[in-house]
Amino acid sequence: MLSRTSRRENSLTPFSSAILNIAFIILSLICLLPVLLVIIVSFTHGDSILSNGYSFLPSRFSLIAYDSLFKDYGMVFGGYAVSIGITVAGTVLSVMLMALYAYPISRSDYPYRNAFTFFLFFTMLFNGGIVSRYLVYTQVLGIKDSYLSLILPLLIVPFNVIIMRTFFQTTIHPALIESARIDGAGEIKIFVRIVLPLSLPVLATMALFSTIHYWNDWFNALLFISSEDKYPLQYLMMRVLNDVQYLRNNVELAAQNPTLMQELPNESLQMAMAVVGMGPILLVYPFFQKYFVKGLTVGAVKG
Repeated sequence: MLSRTSRRENSLTPFSSAILNIAFIILSLICLLPVLLVIIVSFTHGDSILSNGYSFLPSRFSLIAYDSLFKDYGMVFGGYAVSIGITVAGTVLSVMLMALYAYPISRSDYPYRNAFTFFLFFTMLFNGGIVSRYLVYTQVLGIKDSYLSLILPLLIVPFNVIIMRTFFQTTIHPALIESARIDGAGEIKIFVRIVLPLSLPVLATMALFSTIHYWNDWFNALLFISSEDKYPLQYLMMRVLNDVQYLRNNVELAAQNPTLMQELPNESLQMAMAVVGMGPILLVYPFFQKYFVKGLTVGAVKG
């Protein structure tokens, strides 16, 4: 326990505490103001953006961006359903598989830990490229135009596995495992009943990373998905934006329908898509927040 003298030495003066509080308030505003600007611009008319630029107090509000985005609301909600399903299933499987990979290579008594660790590092440095991955998924595994093609590519992230391995090495003491083995517990029981409950910070951190990766992924849908009912939200919104840009850049169509071209949103549509896409992540993050810093810092540095 700290003595009263040391506690007084480590305590902050009222002036220092006020300065720190002000600094954190300013830092919070710096983080929140861009999000607020994106929301405001999504409700701003295109003419106001062209004349005045981005502004927290636009001269003219409009819902045309959301009208364009939700014109086919069934497709948007379908994209939401696909993205939520892929994100939940992918996150659960990803965290489970990475934990099952990281725990054995964190054990000093595992004879093949060096080989599996080398294999992990090798995949961080080298890969076969997009063409080989496409051929494996479509020709070998035969999962083109299926939800598995959206889940498998992001299941194992080598850097995240290394963080989990380091967390296991620095947090789970070998004496704890040895005492459980003396009491008759097997490896599976030790992992499920002892290791996982003590590893909630790093598991929650990896779950947050996986959730963000799966939710923001659109490239795998571009490669492997051809059915519109299987489009995730991010890829669906990217197609909407590309369609609007194509219409605005089409000279013949612009000459035939000048009024339509003026009413088509551009910047406001991009901001509306960002608002629609970031909503679920903002709702998920508070559940992982209390574990995030501890899981990342403890697992990132050994010692």
